[in-house]
Amino acid sequence: MSHKFPARKYIIILFWIVIWQTVSMAVANELVLVGPWDVARSLFALVPTADFWKSVGGSFGRISLGFLLAFTLGVLLGSLAFRFSLFREFLEPVILLMKSVPVASFVVLALIWIGSENLSVLVSFLIVFPMFYTHTAAGLESTDPKLLEMAQVFGAGPWRKLRYIYLPTLLPHLVSSCRVALGMSWKSGTAAELIGIPSHTIGEHLYMAKIYLDTSSLFAWTIVIILVSAAFERLFLLLLAMVRKLLL
Repeated sequence: MSHKFPARKYIIILFWIVIWQTVSMAVANELVLVGPWDVARSLFALVPTADFWKSVGGSFGRISLGFLLAFTLGVLLGSLAFRFSLFREFLEPVILLMKSVPVASFVVLALIWIGSENLSVLVSFLIVFPMFYTHTAAGLESTDPKLLEMAQVFGAGPWRKLRYIYLPTLLPHLVSSCRVALGMSWKSGTAAELIGIPSHTIGEHLYMAKIYLDTSSLFAWTIVIILVSAAFERLFLLLLAMVRKLLL
């Protein structure tokens, strides 16, 4: 059965590519919808260039930095919020504000505060930080009280409680939040680049494709975003799995 699923996946992907090609032929307007073959040609033309890799590296570095900062601070502050109710009450208005303010407002404000160069770092951080904060606090709160009582009876120290009770409960929450947050960080980060237009970023190329009405390049760079985001997601989740094995 395991050998059938990859074949099925490829058939489904091929099906949607055929639908895409059919619709683009029916529209018959490359400015509105370009076909998969033209997108593939644009993509293969981009990949060998030094500017392509410099732009991908620039966006990857900035957006991944914003994501990692959000993950680290979200877990740390979420743990403190679980431990100290007063701390949670003080942070609650800030978290609510970060959840409520639209991405476009974040981008414009960040552009005023720090300029365009590191805009995607701040925006990706602001968008995904509340997810990690909320999931961390919720994950720790879902710890089975009976396990904590048992640990207290047997005299388990704080480190053993953390390692054998809190972490196994928290990690599934972190993994599920990562799956959502990774995609959101790339969406918000590239949107920030599209508005701020920092040099040597994916957002800059999206902006140029819009200016020159180069739909095939626009689609090609969109595919690049999807592929890089998926690769980063796999890498980060793999690192989380490795940490889980080491600690548990």
